[in-house]
Amino acid sequence: MTRGAAERADSLRQQLERAGHAYYALDAPEISDAEYDRLFRELQALEEAHPELRSPDSPTQRVGAPVASILPKRPHHRPMLSLANAFTDEELAAWEERNARLVPEVRTASYTAEIKIDGAAVSLTYEDGRFTVGATRGNGLVGEEITANLRAISDVPLGLKGRGWPRAMEVRGEVYMPYAGFTRVNEARERDGEPLFANPRNAAAGGLRQLDPALTRKRRLRMFAFAVEPIEGSLKARTHWEVLDLLHDWGFQVEPHRERFAELAAVQERISGFEAMIPQLPFQADGVVIKVDRLALHGELGVVGGREPRWAIARKFAPEVAITRLDRIEINVGRTGALNPWAKLEPVLISGVTVSSATLHNEELIAQKDIREGDRVEIIRAGEVIPQVVRPVLDGVDPDQRGKPYRMPDKCPKCGTPVERPTDEAMRYCLNVSCPGRVLEGIVHYASRDAMDIRGLGYERVRQLLDAGLIRDVADLYELAPDRLVELDRFAAQSAEQLVSAIDASRARPLSSLLFGLGVRHVGKTVAVLLARRFGTMQALMAAGEEEINAVPGIGPTIAAAAAAFFQEPRNRKLIRRLERSGVNFKEPRAPSAGGALAGKTYVITGTLPTLSRTQATDLIEDAGGRVAGTVSKKTDAVVAGEEAGSKLEKARSLDVEVIDEAELLRRVGRTA
Repeated sequence: MTRGAAERADSLRQQLERAGHAYYALDAPEISDAEYDRLFRELQALEEAHPELRSPDSPTQRVGAPVASILPKRPHHRPMLSLANAFTDEELAAWEERNARLVPEVRTASYTAEIKIDGAAVSLTYEDGRFTVGATRGNGLVGEEITANLRAISDVPLGLKGRGWPRAMEVRGEVYMPYAGFTRVNEARERDGEPLFANPRNAAAGGLRQLDPALTRKRRLRMFAFAVEPIEGSLKARTHWEVLDLLHDWGFQVEPHRERFAELAAVQERISGFEAMIPQLPFQADGVVIKVDRLALHGELGVVGGREPRWAIARKFAPEVAITRLDRIEINVGRTGALNPWAKLEPVLISGVTVSSATLHNEELIAQKDIREGDRVEIIRAGEVIPQVVRPVLDGVDPDQRGKPYRMPDKCPKCGTPVERPTDEAMRYCLNVSCPGRVLEGIVHYASRDAMDIRGLGYERVRQLLDAGLIRDVADLYELAPDRLVELDRFAAQSAEQLVSAIDASRARPLSSLLFGLGVRHVGKTVAVLLARRFGTMQALMAAGEEEINAVPGIGPTIAAAAAAFFQEPRNRKLIRRLERSGVNFKEPRAPSAGGALAGKTYVITGTLPTLSRTQATDLIEDAGGRVAGTVSKKTDAVVAGEEAGSKLEKARSLDVEVIDEAELLRRVGRTA
């Protein structure tokens, strides 16, 4: 063994561990799947050539990803294994040959092939046909318990149809996000100034690990089931194909393009057809999973090193890549002021799509990959939807002829305000709330239901007002007059009056709504209420220092620093003074007395109420002295349930917590419906 081999193996292990942590634990991939596979196979080859390099903690010895520490742990009945990969027909034939040396019957065995969905693997435990608990794959042996989140996925049956299931079993499945949902989620994240998800797989994985199931439901995730592991009782199936049929009969969705083949040669002939199908699918996929069909052979073939089943393999397809010139690195400014770098590319055709821009994620990745303006770069789009810059292509390039290393701007490129980079974040932020880069998204957010609740002020209207020069920031809204609005297209006298009336009504909204609407970084609706109730007035909050804000129960140092910085920025203070002159309310209603009708009571709201919005119901409860919680527990006094109430209602019933409707809530606070 050479010293170079040992150093290279160590370097590969470090790269793979870092990439694996970013991919699985942070849901923020740093390299493409294709690049990860290349590094992984190089490390495998080194360890096979030099067995003394192999260590128990090598990425090649892992079943899955490390288990994060936030959610409860859940051991699997049997390990959830990973799959070996084949990238050519020759590697597929070699897989069958290795199996045949162990079990000769494989040569005449039939095979199944299913599209390999690029999602997040989960296990679902059913007892007597009822879904009882669910978990992520985790490290393959122990996952994270996410039962409530899985209940929020419509493809997960809460009770099974038909008959013939084992009394207790684990169903294995792949949770994914369709492309349409992925686009919708990323558009929302861009509006909120949040980093975009690199691909649907990470958006799905992040959705599964939310602490609030309502957030999981918003992702509109889907699931295909692909396996059953009996715990108690037997499975009435002899082949994997029959297992898929059973799952379908029980109410699960199974991969609809699956096919069965009499021999491996037929699978190989079909591969090109599967590969041509991938770009047309409504979900992310990167290959085909091929399995020996007869279940009896699975036990005989066994598992390689406790990690990979011999009876299944993933036939992966070549990623869609291209090489082009990175003309320049530009910055997009989101609603919260986040500066998001992206690559302006010389247009290049990838799988029939012309790509002229790609994500660069953040400045740390730009520095790590040493990507510079003017470089020839490798672009990948396979399943990534948002094209990514993988690496600079430096073969034959004189290092002295490259551009300078890229540096993020110290001032906002849209307004010139000095930017801030928190020590614990990879993003820089513009603190100027009136920054042109933030204005459109910021005004739409200001007008949203949970903020100032200005009906009729959506994206198209705000864009129209900006283009006409009638507004530049949220303070300008209060100077709009109907006679100016009717001069614009699609503005009749009635709609102009209605919009001005809605803007006028927003002046009376409480301070907490104003704070949320201003888009202070890290200040969501709940935090805005905490700050407004603690300080009472905008003036008192603006005069408070970071230390005083940090002392508010429920407020941490990150929020305190962001809020203090926001109110110290001169342009933000100027905007706030203009809002005050416009008659916008700067006070929060006094906290209810201890004798309120719901004093000391904890309520949870779930579903859609007949007349009250979630915000209105929350205000009613809090004004009456009660507290609104996000989750149901034994300490919950009552759950207010409307239509399409989900897992919170079920949990309330299981804990024998009182469930009431909107009419009863109104009665308790002394109001009539």
